[in-house]
Amino acid sequence: MDKTKGSIKEKSGALDQNIDRFRQQIASLKTFVMGGSSTQSSIEEFDLAMEELIAEVLGSSSSMLEAYEYAQLGEAGGLVNISDEAPEGAGLDNEREALRQRLRVLESCVADLEARRAQASAGQRSQSAGGPTVSEFMSRSIRSVPHDATLREAGESLQKWKVGSLLVEGGDDFIGSITETELSREVVANGVDAATTTVKTCMREPLLTIESSESVAAAVQLMKEKATRHVCVTESGKIIGLISVSDILRYYSGVA
Repeated sequence: MDKTKGSIKEKSGALDQNIDRFRQQIASLKTFVMGGSSTQSSIEEFDLAMEELIAEVLGSSSSMLEAYEYAQLGEAGGLVNISDEAPEGAGLDNEREALRQRLRVLESCVADLEARRAQASAGQRSQSAGGPTVSEFMSRSIRSVPHDATLREAGESLQKWKVGSLLVEGGDDFIGSITETELSREVVANGVDAATTTVKTCMREPLLTIESSESVAAAVQLMKEKATRHVCVTESGKIIGLISVSDILRYYSGVA
């Protein structure tokens, strides 16, 4: 028997088993989401088991493991270390919302494994994280200010457009970004004059970018690593939009 074919078959079989393991846990989690009997201790035990399963199957450095940890916090606390604006849906019941977000993460794990299985059966190495892509949840609305605009003008633009960040224009390109948090820090903490200080002196550069074809999980990983809530989305190197924590929470909350 061809050793390559045997190896692919063995890999596919292991993936089948792991997909079944995740699906069994998804079924259990759905009983919690639907209002089944659960206690704090039973949910904590479930979370511990899920963290161990994700680490075992996808690896301890998997972005899915981090995403599951965020989901446990629910929408109000998701990605708390990098929050600088109120997340969407803050009025929802936090406990039920956190359960739904857990479910979305586990479903993404299954999508990941199914993608690997399809590639393994074709004799290919897995190259994608599977699941939804950035292009499905990004915003194509780009708000920006000139690099020579003052911090006061940038603040007025943030309020006018009700956004948490702005791109900074430099000629025909975007050369950086500035967030509401960064602007407040410069004015309040560092005592700069908002009426005369320009955006260029305080902006974040270079721009953080991610390709529209990348997975939502990859965007979560990038935001965590760079401690930011906003990432520019590109296609063939050209900026076409933005993806934010609010967009990602919309996915994990199951909101279309």
